[in-house]
Amino acid sequence: MSMFDCIIVGAGPAGSSAAYHLAKRGHSVIMLEKAAFPRYKPCGGGVSPAVQEWFDFDFAPAIAAKVDRVGFTWKLGDPVSTNLKTQPMWMVQREVFDKFLVDKATEQGATLQDQTTVNGIKFNGSAWQVSTDKDPIEAKYLIAADGAKGNCANWLGLKSSPNHISMVLDLPEAPQATNIANFDFGSLKNGFIWRFPNGDRTSISAAILANPKGKPQEVQKQISKYAQAIGLDPSRGQMYEHPLSLWSDNKPLHGQNALVVGDAAGITDPLLAEGIRPSMFTGVKAAAAIANAIAGDSSALPEYSSIVHQAWGEEYVWAQRLSGLFFKLPGVAYKVGVKRPTAAQIMSQILCGQTRYTDITDKAIKTLKRSFLPGQG
Repeated sequence: MSMFDCIIVGAGPAGSSAAYHLAKRGHSVIMLEKAAFPRYKPCGGGVSPAVQEWFDFDFAPAIAAKVDRVGFTWKLGDPVSTNLKTQPMWMVQREVFDKFLVDKATEQGATLQDQTTVNGIKFNGSAWQVSTDKDPIEAKYLIAADGAKGNCANWLGLKSSPNHISMVLDLPEAPQATNIANFDFGSLKNGFIWRFPNGDRTSISAAILANPKGKPQEVQKQISKYAQAIGLDPSRGQMYEHPLSLWSDNKPLHGQNALVVGDAAGITDPLLAEGIRPSMFTGVKAAAAIANAIAGDSSALPEYSSIVHQAWGEEYVWAQRLSGLFFKLPGVAYKVGVKRPTAAQIMSQILCGQTRYTDITDKAIKTLKRSFLPGQG
């Protein structure tokens, strides 16, 4: 049986971020991935440039486009757009971006074993034994990075976040404007639609955020209607369903010699649906926690849960409140909130880590509440 310092189940951005930083510290790491790399991953593909500060290499080879302008519509009408004053947002194709991160981890000495299905995990008192459809693997520590549909969090006895319906239509044609991201509100109840330029293709995504029991058929219908309305033929692309594991509450993210990261930890933003940056953050912090645990720090794994709660959980409480109020009367919220000149700037500042929900939500909620009350708008 092969023995490592750490087994990482899943080689997405969270898992490969953890693998990179653990391997860079000199630890033996193996990533187990059920798909063959490079693999397609349904995703809108937006990444905050703030992730750069956590790594010592340039992400430029993995970026398909950069967005410095944002446009908003209400049911495809009433448009408004603005140039971003922050760094341009990155747009990536996940088969390129994820492999880029995995390659950086393997360059540091991590091992990738793809086309491997994990069937179960068992802690024997001193190490984790992971059974796969190939040979079993053993390590003292385990990181669950197997995504929103993975089993590891449940196997570890940790609470899972409810999955929300999300779909993406990938169209094999470059957009006319390669520097603008578009968001449409009102067409999809309890959610929104977004369109990103992505190099030689265009992605149109939609998610139901305010209700985890939405219908996939409705999301698919609205994405197709949106594509047709902007002059694109949805039949030329491929529609994929990919659940979003939105943050719900501050739950334990650690177990016996184990941590959960990324979508397995339910780290997606409940308002903006941002997932890649917080996932990579959890991977980076998980690597530090396990390195400290290996060095003898018995509090390192519980501290990881606290770090994530402080960095994201407390923020997401405010995001949930704002989301609930926004989707209560989205037409009013669009008029008094999204259409304001500062809205796109605030959104981009949050995505770039320059502004926190705690800085803006109290004022935003007061503005929305005034607008909901007769005679107060």
